[in-house]
Amino acid sequence: MSIQTFGSPDGLAVVDLPVPAPAAGQVLVTTEAVGVGGVDTLIRSGALAAYGFKEGHIPGGEVAGTVTAVGDGVDPSWLGRRVWAFTGTGGGYAEQAVVPVEQVLLLPDGLSSAAAVTLGSAGAVAHFGLRHARFAPGETVLVRGAAGGIGIMAVQLAARGGAAAVAVTTSSPERGERLRRLGATHVLNRSGGRGDGASGRDGAHERGRAPESGGAPERDGTPAGYDVIIDVVAGADMPSFFDRLNPNGRMVAVGAVAGQPPADFGTRIMTEFRKSLSFAAFSAATVAPAALRAVRAEQFAAAARGEIAAVVHELLPLDHAVLAHRKMDAGEVFGRIVLAPRGAGAASAERRKAS
Repeated sequence: MSIQTFGSPDGLAVVDLPVPAPAAGQVLVTTEAVGVGGVDTLIRSGALAAYGFKEGHIPGGEVAGTVTAVGDGVDPSWLGRRVWAFTGTGGGYAEQAVVPVEQVLLLPDGLSSAAAVTLGSAGAVAHFGLRHARFAPGETVLVRGAAGGIGIMAVQLAARGGAAAVAVTTSSPERGERLRRLGATHVLNRSGGRGDGASGRDGAHERGRAPESGGAPERDGTPAGYDVIIDVVAGADMPSFFDRLNPNGRMVAVGAVAGQPPADFGTRIMTEFRKSLSFAAFSAATVAPAALRAVRAEQFAAAARGEIAAVVHELLPLDHAVLAHRKMDAGEVFGRIVLAPRGAGAASAERRKAS
């Protein structure tokens, strides 16, 4: 699947290309599952064209499948092994993908290809995003935009890490209940206030002010403020969430699915100078490869043991990528959509929908 025209999902189209040959240090993976990420939709829309992406680009950053060829200098024992592979900023929406061998990780027995591409990138971002925020047991955490792959993993990891409370923002009560089953303790609407989720309202925001942080908990036990905010959303509303940080609170942006925040968002921190608030952006590109591999291997093993959940929203054929992107753009996805080339064995055996 290639981006023939930037803009709507209809710009994606099937293209026939020769089977790629792995160069020295690379392997060829015959894909069984392809993860559909938020960055794929941004690239497809043209929002990242300034970073060098051009029409004709094949999106997709992670795949899982079987190694069917190796390049020079690669141990031939990789042949026939089930693996997860990081394809970078593109190349994954394909029946075969070439990947540097150092970006390939063996999959444990009991972990499906669909689960692997749901966890591989998102789990590492959530893990190191919490570390970047210096999260410690006993602290309160808010995950903004918790219904996607990164958010769901951040909820689970914060809960497993001993958070005193794990609050989430989401768009509906139904999603809130699913997040509670994954470890969330409090469900907020998209503006960060209490409410039904879908309406995006709460009393404080209807009166045009943000709930104050650092005070006593609300009557229902919802924290008045948070020590850590993991923000997957960014966008125009991001600065208002600084008001929800406790003194010495830290916000870490791990995504920007709603676009860039306002250019002057830092002024909100300076107006609360006495609270010593911190903001940081985080990208997994800054993590040492060995550390990424270790965390991914640990998370894959935990998922195979049933200790963490890989939430697959839907499994679709690879040539239904247009539909997958429409669902992403409409905000319909809870977890991750996975694409599977027609006839792919392990992934096509997955349930059509999983929770």
